[in-house]
Amino acid sequence: MTIRTMGPVAAVFATVAMLITPSSVLAKDVQKVKDEKSAQIPHCDKKLGALAVVEPENQWWRQYELGSPEALIKVFVMKSGCFTLVDRGKGMVALQAERALASGGDLRRGSNIGAGQMKAADYVLVPDLVSSNSSAGGNAIGGLVGGLLGGRTAGAIAGGISIKKKTANVVLTVTDVRSSEQVAMVEGHAKKKDLGWGAGGGLFSGGFLGAAGASGYENTEIGQVITLAYLQAYTDLVSQFSALPDNASEENFSQAVNMVKPGRMYTTADPASAVVRPVDPGMMLYPTGNKEGVMWEVEDELGNKGWVSSILFELAK
Repeated sequence: MTIRTMGPVAAVFATVAMLITPSSVLAKDVQKVKDEKSAQIPHCDKKLGALAVVEPENQWWRQYELGSPEALIKVFVMKSGCFTLVDRGKGMVALQAERALASGGDLRRGSNIGAGQMKAADYVLVPDLVSSNSSAGGNAIGGLVGGLLGGRTAGAIAGGISIKKKTANVVLTVTDVRSSEQVAMVEGHAKKKDLGWGAGGGLFSGGFLGAAGASGYENTEIGQVITLAYLQAYTDLVSQFSALPDNASEENFSQAVNMVKPGRMYTTADPASAVVRPVDPGMMLYPTGNKEGVMWEVEDELGNKGWVSSILFELAK
């Protein structure tokens, strides 16, 4: 049997083919992944709490002729379904005016507007820019977070917005309304070459950003970059919230109460039991959550624990 050997020219072509084919396939796969990647607003199957979005004090967006980032984040919140959105902005001003009319007796009978109807926010979210350091120059602007992070930490993650490079570094801070604890601070970063992902996800089509008051974010290059940065931060924020309690109200300490009438603190819920101490008007007590009829278990400022009639106190405001 005759065995044919590959000639030198054929061997060269075979070697080249072996080297080229895998890299070509790899390049094709990378391009496919890039084409398939798009900016998608996350979606939640359940609410993670009631959220109020408040714009930062430094109105940096005006110099870029953009709308407030408050409106942009509200679009994300509404479309994601991850939070119940409560209005503490311009809508709040309008509804307070309407409630003033109601309290003044100017609205029709049966309007059903009054005290005790407004939903409480569990969290307050502030969208801002990552603070720039002193060497960032005139192409970047800073925000609220520099004061919170301070010194070298702020400088290490500095960025803000760069018009020249078309980059944006943003931050979302979330504070628990009841405890005042800052429960999250997430950053987002985007640059000009990321804009194709936003288009792929339909983020900049349909006009819904502008219609919601987030003007300039879908039809300007720097606005689109900022949008993608905030979307990245919001997506990470939603992921972090999965580790927080489902019910922020129940997980926080109970609201304190003030004594309005003199009374006694008992060892049990039975007024015939031993007296722990007398309680006077103006004294602040802290419910433990245990109740039996009108009797509540409470603690005082000195750590004494006992039962007091709820008829004698009111919720502290």
